[in-house]
Amino acid sequence: MAGFLLKIFAWFLESRIIGALLLYIVKKNNQVHKLVSNATLEEPPMFVPLHPITDLNQQEVKQIDSDASPPERVQQAIKCVPVTSDKSLDLKSSCFRRWTIADYSRAYSTGEITPLRVAEHFIDAVRESCSPPLPMSFFINSDAEDILRQATESTLRYERGNPISALDGVLIAIKDEIDCYPYPTTGGTKWLHKFRPCTGDACCVMRLRSCGVILVGKTNMHELGAGVSGINPHYGPIRNPYDPKKICGGSSSGSAAVVSSGLCPVALGVDSGGSVRMPASLCGVFGFKPTFGCIPHSGVLPLNWTVGTVGILAATLDDAFIVYAAISGDLPSHKPTTLPVSTSSIRSVKPMQDHQPFKRKLIMVPNRVRIHPKVQFPLLNSTKPISNIRFAKYGEWFNDCSDEIRICCSNALNLLCDHYKWKTVGVTIPDIESMLLAHYVTISSECSTSLSSHMEKLNRQMQIHNNIFAMADVIVAPTTGRTAYSIVDDALKTGEVDCINGAALIRYQIAGNFLGLPAVTVPVGYDKAGLPIGLQFIGKPWSEPTLMHVAYAMQALCISEYRKPKVFYDLLHKS
Repeated sequence: MAGFLLKIFAWFLESRIIGALLLYIVKKNNQVHKLVSNATLEEPPMFVPLHPITDLNQQEVKQIDSDASPPERVQQAIKCVPVTSDKSLDLKSSCFRRWTIADYSRAYSTGEITPLRVAEHFIDAVRESCSPPLPMSFFINSDAEDILRQATESTLRYERGNPISALDGVLIAIKDEIDCYPYPTTGGTKWLHKFRPCTGDACCVMRLRSCGVILVGKTNMHELGAGVSGINPHYGPIRNPYDPKKICGGSSSGSAAVVSSGLCPVALGVDSGGSVRMPASLCGVFGFKPTFGCIPHSGVLPLNWTVGTVGILAATLDDAFIVYAAISGDLPSHKPTTLPVSTSSIRSVKPMQDHQPFKRKLIMVPNRVRIHPKVQFPLLNSTKPISNIRFAKYGEWFNDCSDEIRICCSNALNLLCDHYKWKTVGVTIPDIESMLLAHYVTISSECSTSLSSHMEKLNRQMQIHNNIFAMADVIVAPTTGRTAYSIVDDALKTGEVDCINGAALIRYQIAGNFLGLPAVTVPVGYDKAGLPIGLQFIGKPWSEPTLMHVAYAMQALCISEYRKPKVFYDLLHKS
């Protein structure tokens, strides 16, 4: 539904008598009552998907000092990635590729171009992207004056020969769900920032800033992260650079689009239900969601605090790894986040006889921090590839997508296994639909209660996945069940409700969030319309190094086939 029909539906839902009946029917049709009322579970509830840190004996890794600063961690990460042979800014080759962090760093260091000049190109490109007839709506806020100030400071550091790190002068965009001062944090709304002013940087943004990054603004997103299309009626629909008439996916829509279009090599998003991986897949870039608790959540809107985590969208796996190195790791303190919560209209679900509304109170949400004494980085530049990797593949689930995606992802997986002599293990993952429904209940409840900590989640799926990981190293599946669909005109002013396409997009996302598992999507091909297709790898808790090795291997086999989007900006060569 979209347009006038959606407005009528919302009006009925908000009416006291008809709304209650209509809501009951919708819940029943979606089996919500069946799950909540009839569930018989022996396992205890799991409130937060935190995992104990165990030694996984991962291959080809490097131990890093856990006390290292973000610039020091970036330097260590640079030593783990291959050194490209390109010595100048020359992309005159048969295959398309986006500029990377290494390209920008090398260009700045050699004096071929300055951060200030790149910033000027960026500002011009953003201005051009906003022009009719199809404005791309990449950003909610972007301050040219602030960007030029940061770029000038970075240029001076390079002129003096003392850049802070390889990220110095690199343009990075931030999803408007993450605090980045002095921009307001709107969450894609027109009102939230008025009640929750941004007074400083989120921890992840602070760490990027300490590395010399140029923070270029707050990217557009699906309102409150509550959808998968990226159609925002307040700030415009974020359009797909491969076809501006198609969606980007959501909710980190603008972050995926700015990377896909060449405006930034990296952007930050937040992944609560595939919100990084879905748009990354639809826009033909890499989307990386780390293990729950791996990146501090301080300064991020607590919309879905038990399933969401900061994620990274990048032009290459190398770039995702470098930024991951900068922003991951423990906080120096475990101070909680406190937010005022109005819960006057919220009633307890359990026990059934308790119908007293909660009182207004302060909810304490601890920063999700784990003590991680052993920090490991993947040696992506190792001449010895990791061996004996086993992929868990649930055939019925893997194939529950369009024929083009099924064929493309199957071919990519076969190519990967044949090239590296890796194996695929057939598995069954029961109760996938129940987990999907439980996740819907969780994210909708957490968002609507605005930080009520009373929502329980089920522990059954965690044990199921632990059993799978006893047989295999990585679970593999398509990232989405379909490619990007068209933006309808009726949705431009009101947004839309599209459960059919939404279900197809979110089908393979839930385990990563509901169970707190790390996951990464890799571009592996295109459909007949030229729209990108992604293949997703889901790893064991804290197996980021192995996951990156696998994704890097897949990238190496597919990168020569990557295609240039219809909307693309070459910031190192103004064109």
